[in-house]
Amino acid sequence: MRFIIPASFIVCVAIALPSRGQSTGGSSKDNHKKAVEAPVAPASASITVPSWLPPTAPLQPAATQLTDVLDTKLDVRFDYAHQYLLGTAVLTLRPHFYAQSDLKLDAKGFDIKSVQLLSGKAPKVLTYKYDGRRLTIALDHAYSREQPYQVRIAYVAKPNELPAGGSEAITAAKGLYFINPLGKEANKPRQIWTQGETQSSSCWFPTIDEPNQRMTQEIVMTVEDQFKTLSNGLLIASRKNADGSRTDTWRQTLPAAPYLTMMAVGDFAVVADTWHGKAVDYYVEPKYKSTAKAVFGRTPEMMDFFSKKLGIDYPWEKYSQIAVRDYVSGAMENATATVHGATIQATRRELLDAAYETSESIIAHELFHHWFGDYVTCESWSNLPLNESFANYSQYLWAEYKYGADAAALVQQQDLAHYLEEAESKREPLIRYHYANREDMFDRHSYEKGGRVLHMLRKYIGDDAFFAGLNHYLTKNKLTAVEISKLRTAFEETTGEDLHWFFDQWFMQRGHPELKITHSYSNGQVLLHVQQTQDTLFQPVFRLPVAVTVWQKEKPTEHRITITKADQTFSFLAADKPTMVKFDSEGQLLAQLDEERSMEELVFQFYHARSYLQKYEAMDLLQNKTTDFGVSGLFRNALTDNFFAVRRTALDHLRGYRGPSANAVRAEIQHLATTDPNSAVRAQALITLASFPGENYASTYLTALRDSSYLVEASAIDALAKLPTSPARTQLAALDNTTNSTLLVSLAGYYAQRGSIDQYAWFMRRLPDLTDTDLYTYLQAFGAFMVQMPVIEREKGVQTLETIARTHPQYFVRLGAYKGLMVLAPSQPDLKAVLLDIKSKETDERLKAFYNLM
Repeated sequence: MRFIIPASFIVCVAIALPSRGQSTGGSSKDNHKKAVEAPVAPASASITVPSWLPPTAPLQPAATQLTDVLDTKLDVRFDYAHQYLLGTAVLTLRPHFYAQSDLKLDAKGFDIKSVQLLSGKAPKVLTYKYDGRRLTIALDHAYSREQPYQVRIAYVAKPNELPAGGSEAITAAKGLYFINPLGKEANKPRQIWTQGETQSSSCWFPTIDEPNQRMTQEIVMTVEDQFKTLSNGLLIASRKNADGSRTDTWRQTLPAAPYLTMMAVGDFAVVADTWHGKAVDYYVEPKYKSTAKAVFGRTPEMMDFFSKKLGIDYPWEKYSQIAVRDYVSGAMENATATVHGATIQATRRELLDAAYETSESIIAHELFHHWFGDYVTCESWSNLPLNESFANYSQYLWAEYKYGADAAALVQQQDLAHYLEEAESKREPLIRYHYANREDMFDRHSYEKGGRVLHMLRKYIGDDAFFAGLNHYLTKNKLTAVEISKLRTAFEETTGEDLHWFFDQWFMQRGHPELKITHSYSNGQVLLHVQQTQDTLFQPVFRLPVAVTVWQKEKPTEHRITITKADQTFSFLAADKPTMVKFDSEGQLLAQLDEERSMEELVFQFYHARSYLQKYEAMDLLQNKTTDFGVSGLFRNALTDNFFAVRRTALDHLRGYRGPSANAVRAEIQHLATTDPNSAVRAQALITLASFPGENYASTYLTALRDSSYLVEASAIDALAKLPTSPARTQLAALDNTTNSTLLVSLAGYYAQRGSIDQYAWFMRRLPDLTDTDLYTYLQAFGAFMVQMPVIEREKGVQTLETIARTHPQYFVRLGAYKGLMVLAPSQPDLKAVLLDIKSKETDERLKAFYNLM
């Protein structure tokens, strides 16, 4: 699963949503079941409980396996008018160990029509109890584990009658979704798709909806003949029916967890590819058929790379990827059939702004899950990092292989930043046996922190051992569900080293090291002083193997040290005073560093940097010292660096520049705004130009309005909005009919500041054309725009915002509309009652928590 939340929304929610989940303070090396709640120190005058310490939460063990689902056969058709699934399920089951005389299945929101035992010549009717979520069936006798049996259940699934559920990662939990079912939305195709993670497959078929189950499956779908279908495994049959419908049969022969079951129906173009004789297909809306391979076409290369790296060929029957509308997450790794949100599709022009850190990283992430998550599955949601940390790390591996060390370092930097942002308000162990809701596990810990931890393990044991250990783990545990001890054991058996210390501090305990590093030189020795300043009452003192590089003039000498105490000093022989001492010179620690270096050392670091991270760090720490000639020269050099992220960072730090040769520097920035080969750099150059007060670069902005990149064009619009007078009314009006969502958001922001009542109809007309992610910002701009209008003219727009705030299926879109109304409230007092009513009737806990802070 890859989750994507609007960056602006993350900022506001970070302070709004309470952190939940109580972790374990450690675990028995051999038996995690004995884990207990971490002791929380009593409040006293001398002990301050940190704000990031989550409240106590219940123990969440792996589900007890009374019965195993061996195989699931589904025969389904769809009632579009009511948004129902009409289904028959035939389940093959077996007691796990102890004899069982009844069967308990998850089945959420069904009408149960009949339950039968398929035994002998004639089915037997079975009695059952059903409470709307759990179906308990009385079997005809007690079955032993040597006696598999089959039940047939006829049912109707009614997903829209279920509570919305959901989380930041997976924004709804209905399992089955009908998109534009009656075809009334002109700009949206009719589709059906499913989303099973975490436990929503049981919203559309009866099963034991736990990650420690594993089953083969067959799904028979009867659909309108013009529609394509997709499900797990291979299409083994397709027949046209007399009524004009078609019945497709999909079968998967390798067993997978129920949450990895999927199906999709709709008008898709299917673009065929292959890998080693296996079908690799891309399902997209027909208008994107010509660019499907440009988006997904590196998938076979990824399959080859990951197969070779892991020493295990991609194990499943086929691999398909499909893009669907109104998806409730970023993407989902259903076995053999990954679902993506529609925004992964792109036109030729939109592809100019695509980068490996966006669509390609998502594609790599979901593909890697087919080893880590699908082939070997976490036994419980407490062990979710065994799925998500690996998928996150695959993004680093792919960037490293395909684009080089700097690109991989950029991925690493972004991951660390995301985790540290979350860690300000929440610190949990990676493996959490205590949490309030399983959705709490889908956070920056399970993803970004876990990926960085795997990188540290790789650096510690070496590449050969790391990938041999992964091969051992996958081979030994294939097609099973596992806990963290299996991973530790695989690496210990590979390396011969007891790695309990590593797994305990990084997987079983919360937090991260916060290090203060200073150095001095005397008597032919460099003294390096390292202090761990984190709160060690609630976090461990970490053991940290790390590299330190001492530079004497142009000669580097690397030293390996291991930090084991809260306060340690290390000494290195050096004939002369060093030019620079660099702690963690490989940039591999997951830590917050306060490393003392002089301005001269930082300038030296930039010019002798071995990686993007060292260059970035030097620029970041020197950004307020650009009046110095040496620092100014450093930033001017950075503007011509080979790696785009260095140029982009330099431009960001040159906003408002007033240092030496200011006019020449601005001229260079202006030149980059129209000539840099990377669209992200051109866009940042425009943003930087707009930061100079009293300067008018209107001609550059107008030129950028004709740029090939939507990202650059949007930045030009943002820059024009900051000018005291606008020279671009005609040019902007020509963009009013754009199909690009990014441009629409920028235009909305411009009109919110400089629009007239003439744009009112434009705001209303373009609403259906926005992605849900961009609607969050657009709706707030709409509210700001209406402030300029007479109250009597706002009625339709206000009603639209109110309707969206009450009814939109995506909770963050409802929030965007609510905030749009809040902007209007000071000038329209009657909206205060509307806002209070919306707040009182909201059922989503995420939004209720946010509204309560307002």
